[in-house]
Amino acid sequence: MTAPERLVVDLPHLRVEALAWGPAEGRLMLCLHGYPDSAWTWRHLGPHFADKAFRVVAPFTRGYAPTQVAPDADYGIGALMYDAMALHTALGGDADAVVVGHDWGGLTANGLAAHPDNPFEKVVSMGVPLVAGLKAGSGRGRALLRALPRQMRMSWYILFQQLPVVSERALDRVIPKLWRDWCPPGYDPTADLRHVWESLPTHRHRTAALSYYRAAFRPLRRTRSHSDLDRYAIGQIPRTPMLVMHGGVDGAIDPRLGALGTHVLPQGSRHHMIDGAGHFMHLDKPAEVHRLIGDYVVG
Repeated sequence: MTAPERLVVDLPHLRVEALAWGPAEGRLMLCLHGYPDSAWTWRHLGPHFADKAFRVVAPFTRGYAPTQVAPDADYGIGALMYDAMALHTALGGDADAVVVGHDWGGLTANGLAAHPDNPFEKVVSMGVPLVAGLKAGSGRGRALLRALPRQMRMSWYILFQQLPVVSERALDRVIPKLWRDWCPPGYDPTADLRHVWESLPTHRHRTAALSYYRAAFRPLRRTRSHSDLDRYAIGQIPRTPMLVMHGGVDGAIDPRLGALGTHVLPQGSRHHMIDGAGHFMHLDKPAEVHRLIGDYVVG
């Protein structure tokens, strides 16, 4: 594995640290991780696209060390979109920049694709549904009802993580279980878990990671400063064509649910279900993911 550079980006509102690969003058590819993960999740993708002259930058998102715990305590998707747009500017991104998001990073990418001032030419979303395509009246109600019971069982951790203090203390057990449940048999998450613990070294960092989920259910945890972006965060139909990918054996998101929302994708978009891939498809099926992204962003 090619060792990354370590970057410190002092945004006006947040000090962000990131891993980076590739030439400084290369085409920007901003890669956003999710939960329970870290910027090291892009350790295969970064060198691959660096060899294709991209400048791949993978920030530790707000609240994940060594990035700063958010001073405004806002962990809503609008705040994550704001960070991504600010990083695009700070890193000198051009009109051809690419954003690749997984899990919470994927929800951030979905929000950016819906935003009229999205600065990224290409948007890649991995491992999350397009919520706008699951709304009532989409004509897919019966299929959605069939998928929901299993998805609710798979999403038990979301409600559990609303519990303050208790869920922070339980992460030592919960996070390894999620990796086991979400990955296909045979995948060894040892290295990933080591990086996760490095990014959640204190109770404050653990609370920050869980606050992504808490902000989704409790709007008062979000600040007014990002309310204009929050409008596009979940339920808006994307405007920018996207590449959307799901794992065929994803243990976090029922693949049926992932596929159901894709009917709202704009012309020029692509959707792929990757056979045998789990939630972290870029880790257990990296060659396939790299090929699909390469075909989309270069082709």
